[in-house]
Amino acid sequence: MKTPALASLLLLCPALVLAQQEVDRAATSPSQGNQLERVSVTRQQTDTDLRRREPVAKQLYGRDELDKYGDTQLSDVLKRLPGINVSGGQLRMRGLGGAYTQILVNGEPAPPGFSLDNLNPAQVERLEVTKAPTADQSAQAIAGTLNIILKDAPRVVQKDLRLGVAYASEKPVINAGFTYGDRALGGMGFVIPISVYQWNFKNDVDGERLTNATPTPPLALRQHVSNEGYDHNHGRGFNVSPRLNWKLGDDETLTLQGFFVNNQFRTDGANTVTKRPDNDPLYTPRTIDETTYNKGTFAANRLNLQYNNRFNEDRRIELRAGAGSGGADFDFDFEGRNGPTPISRRTTGKNRNHQATLGGKYSQYAGEAHTVTVGSELERRVRDENRTTLENGVELLPGIEGQPFNATITRTAVYAQDEWEINKQWSAYFGVRHEQIKTESEGSGTVGNSDFQSTSKVTTPLLHLNFKPDPKGRDLVRASLTRSYKAPDVQQLINRPSINTTEPLTSGNTRTTPDRIGNPGLKPELATGLDIAYESYLPAGGLVSVGVFHRSITNLIRTDQPRLLAVDWVPHNPDGTLAQRWVITQINLAKATTDGLELEIKGRAGELFPSLFEPTTALSLRASLNLYRSKVQDIQGPDNRLEGQQPWQFNFGADYRMKSMPINMGFSAQIAPRFNVQQSALQAQQTLPSRSLDAFAAMQVSKQDGVRLSVNGLFQPKQGTLVTYTNLQDFVLNERKPVAWWAVNWEHKF
Repeated sequence: MKTPALASLLLLCPALVLAQQEVDRAATSPSQGNQLERVSVTRQQTDTDLRRREPVAKQLYGRDELDKYGDTQLSDVLKRLPGINVSGGQLRMRGLGGAYTQILVNGEPAPPGFSLDNLNPAQVERLEVTKAPTADQSAQAIAGTLNIILKDAPRVVQKDLRLGVAYASEKPVINAGFTYGDRALGGMGFVIPISVYQWNFKNDVDGERLTNATPTPPLALRQHVSNEGYDHNHGRGFNVSPRLNWKLGDDETLTLQGFFVNNQFRTDGANTVTKRPDNDPLYTPRTIDETTYNKGTFAANRLNLQYNNRFNEDRRIELRAGAGSGGADFDFDFEGRNGPTPISRRTTGKNRNHQATLGGKYSQYAGEAHTVTVGSELERRVRDENRTTLENGVELLPGIEGQPFNATITRTAVYAQDEWEINKQWSAYFGVRHEQIKTESEGSGTVGNSDFQSTSKVTTPLLHLNFKPDPKGRDLVRASLTRSYKAPDVQQLINRPSINTTEPLTSGNTRTTPDRIGNPGLKPELATGLDIAYESYLPAGGLVSVGVFHRSITNLIRTDQPRLLAVDWVPHNPDGTLAQRWVITQINLAKATTDGLELEIKGRAGELFPSLFEPTTALSLRASLNLYRSKVQDIQGPDNRLEGQQPWQFNFGADYRMKSMPINMGFSAQIAPRFNVQQSALQAQQTLPSRSLDAFAAMQVSKQDGVRLSVNGLFQPKQGTLVTYTNLQDFVLNERKPVAWWAVNWEHKF
């Protein structure tokens, strides 16, 4: 274990022990015990209370967590939660890549192209984080599942207006949101949350690359490249998620949920690139000015209809149907000037996704101890894509670029589960799910045939157990033995080349600048998982949790080593033979394992440490430490870890309510170390350390009005990666300096 991780563990573990000892001591003291008991009687249901009552291990986060920092992007909320980090817009749980984490919206798979930055937390009712899969949701969740529950129709009239101004760089941007909800006649209720927003970030970037300047042996000339510049990301968008609830009878409801997103984005950047052969003293360095400009739009529209009917106390049914569409248009320009061969490259294109879903489940009590549920799901997605790249006015890939391509993905699933209340101490959840994904692709073109069919079938048995050491107590021991999987996506399967434009197409490429092609033969990754956790729920709403997990993954998908192949997507040799290019693809490896230790503590300071704080102190504390270890069997160590999984992550924070003034304030910090991953026998990647501090101060000006100041991303170091190539002494370093995001928000409740 690295020294920082050990230090963090030493800091947190005594706090866990001390907290439990203090609570136990307080429970034996009549005065303090009575005070804590009075608090527990009068307080409302908290997220921790709901978490304790769940039949499977699940973390719940409601409006308190969503509203605390006045965030306008859901990703900012998620990065503060235990065991979660957000990297490059991708949600990572347990340090694993985004593809290992399943994202659902109201229990349905998120729309294709959906980004966490597309959703304002004001439109969300709660977040549900599940570390082990359940039968009624897709098992494509090796790391876990995030289920985003959108706002439900309120019981009373709700009219909220939010206005905000934020600043990160160059100029301020605005955001606004309005929520209107009411109960109408005839058992109907509705809510209409609307958000509009802007963003504007400018980051300094720099990089360095050392590589072979010639693509073929003897590789005598080495080239040193450095660049310095900036990237500027800005745009605007809106989203709305209306919901209509219609109560048809005492136990019969019909719900219509909409979700609509539209973004217009712009990205521009500039780099000054200096190139010189590292071992040629007579060579004059060349400086090239590079500029990029990217613009486009993203839109997604979705409607879901759900019918619920509880026939009697023993039987109920749920039916769902949904349809949606969306896609993106993009226009990317690259200009490289002042070099011996100026380059002008433009890529334009669009993609469209159409989706339809059907599902239903039936539940029935079987005796007094069992609740049996059976269900099925059907999802069909169609993706159409068209893209063209012109380099100096000429098609970069004739016969491939500009040709239409489409893929159809059909997913079917059936499942059954039994929730069993064994006795006052034991409860169990048994389930089995069978899921099939069939992918069919069609394309046209003279080279790079993209026609293929791929079918994957996975059966996932599931077992969750809960044990109460004291039947009348609040503590729980949870254990889960499950199977989950990750299916390859279309981009990994499609048999079309993607050109690495680092080197000119006419001059060949190198092992460190290979082209990429898909592999239609990829199999889904399968994971057998074990999760065990002890959860101690404190009387006043606090929590102390210690958990461990293990995942054994087979058919791990990883990038293969570059191979020199004769290809048909570049001009032929003068004698008519096929030219050779270095090419990489993805393959299935044999096996990988990952293990982890998860520690969490949160609660009121007076409950966690009664000897240090008064019971009435309005201070809440929280901390979590997550330790991860992984190993890929087919890659030699050291550092043969799973992609992107950091060795440890430490989060801590506090919230305080002032007594003299109606002001709340708080902070949250996240820390992760620098770490290395041996990606293949040729290539290793080092990820730079990360740390960040968020803070807020909120004041209730009047009964209807509140003002909130916040900052996200203070004290962030440079972020980026260093890729090194074994035996070649080549490397690629990319760094960027992120900027903090300052905001002020005003909320008015009518």
